[in-house]
Amino acid sequence: MKTTVSQALFAEAQRLIPGGVNSPVRACKSVGCDPRFIQRAAGSRIHDADGNEYIDFVCSWGPMILGHNYPAIMEAIQKAMVNGTSFGAPCPLEIELAELVTEALPSVDMVRFVSSGTEATMSAVRLARGYTGRKVIVKFDGCYHGHADSFLVKAGSGVITLGIPGSPGVPDDIVKNTISIPYNNEEILEKTLRDEALDIACVIVEPVAGNMGVVPPAPGFLQKLRALTSELGIVLIFDEVITGFRVSYGGAQQKFGIMPDLTCLGKIIGGGLPVGAYGGKREIMSMISPVGPVYQAGTLSGNPLAMAAGVATLKALKEPGFYEKLDRKSADFAEKLRTLAEKYLAEATLNRQGSVMTLFFAKGPVTDFDSAMKADVSKFGKFYRAMLDQGIYLAPSQFEGMFLSAAHSEEDLARTLEMTEWSFKKIQN
Repeated sequence: MKTTVSQALFAEAQRLIPGGVNSPVRACKSVGCDPRFIQRAAGSRIHDADGNEYIDFVCSWGPMILGHNYPAIMEAIQKAMVNGTSFGAPCPLEIELAELVTEALPSVDMVRFVSSGTEATMSAVRLARGYTGRKVIVKFDGCYHGHADSFLVKAGSGVITLGIPGSPGVPDDIVKNTISIPYNNEEILEKTLRDEALDIACVIVEPVAGNMGVVPPAPGFLQKLRALTSELGIVLIFDEVITGFRVSYGGAQQKFGIMPDLTCLGKIIGGGLPVGAYGGKREIMSMISPVGPVYQAGTLSGNPLAMAAGVATLKALKEPGFYEKLDRKSADFAEKLRTLAEKYLAEATLNRQGSVMTLFFAKGPVTDFDSAMKADVSKFGKFYRAMLDQGIYLAPSQFEGMFLSAAHSEEDLARTLEMTEWSFKKIQN
């Protein structure tokens, strides 16, 4: 496969951009190769600067649940663009998208749009602190909530992919107010939350962990978390930036029957454009400026192009049977992938939730950060490179998800399984 144009672009990018990329995992360091520079996409396929075509299982890290260049989304963006790209003022599309979000999530009475998932989680934590008058936040080992200072404690995603324990530039005075505990461990959860000396304002959690690889909640774990936070007056924040409108139309909270106090969203609600949101109970959201004293602002928040793309996306996802069909396709693919892994790999575990899954090169079960860290990242890197060379585009990290979209055809999945078997055989040699 010819990659000379991508190689030249990467060399030039490294001269101008730190590491040659604008988000660290994209540099492909952990998988032992250089990135491919993507020029265009349609449906389930992406094409790089050398003209190579790939079946895409990154889907822009989740948002492209309908596939790339989905006609209704592109039409909505083009229609909005004619009227202007940014106003720095309220626009009608904000109300329309807010209506769709609050209808989909019964826990959300009011919603505030921002421009990224990091903005959403950062703002939700500030709001929780302002609402409770407390300082400490509790998160879970391996869960990633963006790159705000408070969250870079035992974070997942790029932090663990690149082997970084935290981050220079984050003051001790900030992270001292963040406690990270094991995911899926009810005993430590209860002990931590019941410690009155900790002054806990909120607990933030990925209801299905997606940034140490896909790790679903253990039976009863989220229910225990909800019961404890309700009893103790602690704000429960669901980070559904990945799971929102991905595992079901109502997100993980609908799937598991949990009503968090605040919810963070992103990715899918922008239809591929930069967007984030946080929302929740009216009582809490009324603390946000200009109604209340907790300040948060953003010049491009509620951007008309992102709002238009989000409205078009959510309307398409409301079609009857959409999630059932995507889940059946994903379950069938996952089972065939698991069968191949068990046949060719000495140690492999496949975790799936809806249309997102991770094949861990590790002996299972993978239920938390420690068990995820046992994965053989070197072997995954060999697998990644083999698949890439055969036109299968996966996330360049063992600790990310593999996203399926409505655009993935049976032929796409059959080809992917064929190349998976070929790659498994190759890495054994």
